[in-house]
Amino acid sequence: MADETPTPTAPTPEDPQRDQGWQDAYARLMGDKPYVRYARRFWRMLPSAPRCRMCNGPFGGPLQPIMHAIGKAPWPNNPHFCSGCFRDVVARRVGAEIECSLLFADVRGSTAMAEKLRPSEFRAQMDRFFSVAAARLIDHEAIIDKFVGDEVVAIFVPGLTGGKHAAKAIAAGRSLLRATAADGESPMPIGIGVNTGVAYVGAVGSGENVTLSAMGDAVNVAARLASTAGAGELLVSAASAVAGALDEGGAEQRRLELKGKSEPVEVVVLR
Repeated sequence: MADETPTPTAPTPEDPQRDQGWQDAYARLMGDKPYVRYARRFWRMLPSAPRCRMCNGPFGGPLQPIMHAIGKAPWPNNPHFCSGCFRDVVARRVGAEIECSLLFADVRGSTAMAEKLRPSEFRAQMDRFFSVAAARLIDHEAIIDKFVGDEVVAIFVPGLTGGKHAAKAIAAGRSLLRATAADGESPMPIGIGVNTGVAYVGAVGSGENVTLSAMGDAVNVAARLASTAGAGELLVSAASAVAGALDEGGAEQRRLELKGKSEPVEVVVLR
């Protein structure tokens, strides 16, 4: 499969749309080594584990109340990292165009399920899925973007995955398929889409409702793949397969016509 992923462009001071805030966002999302080295050297002088996997800031120990007060508490989007590492991105309402990987996972048959259950019972079922999904995604260093309806959305960026965002996204998808299939209480059939490409990652929203999210064609393709995937299927785009060094082996391959896309998208089907 050919890799047609576009190349991101790092922000430069000469670009009026890329001031210092945008450059800082780019550095954090990409795991800029000078920034990470400085932060890790500074925070390692303080006790104690557990620590943020990016800046090394301590979450526990005697200084925990102070650290939490200055934003060095576990980040809700992924508690392996601290809120402080990405707080400024949202507060300053900035972001950057970077190559990243996106994962969308949908519960199949949720409309029929909701029809048969009371709203509170349906919510309990979805909460079970969200709990399982969050655990698997966090284990693979994802940023949990959102839970909406019967769907979970995750972003894998270079700075959190050590540059292996595509491989981490594929592994997370496989792990999630296994976990939901093995749920003995009431297995939930899900379909998953993974895609890699250049997307805007950063602050999205208006007023007080601003959060860290991703936007762009790469995101839309991942969403379309998830809606196309059958129950128990993980559709991996050609871009993700190449970037993640996926050993396709005897896996099925499809050429899909996705809604809104002018060209077919090649995918590898994993089950």
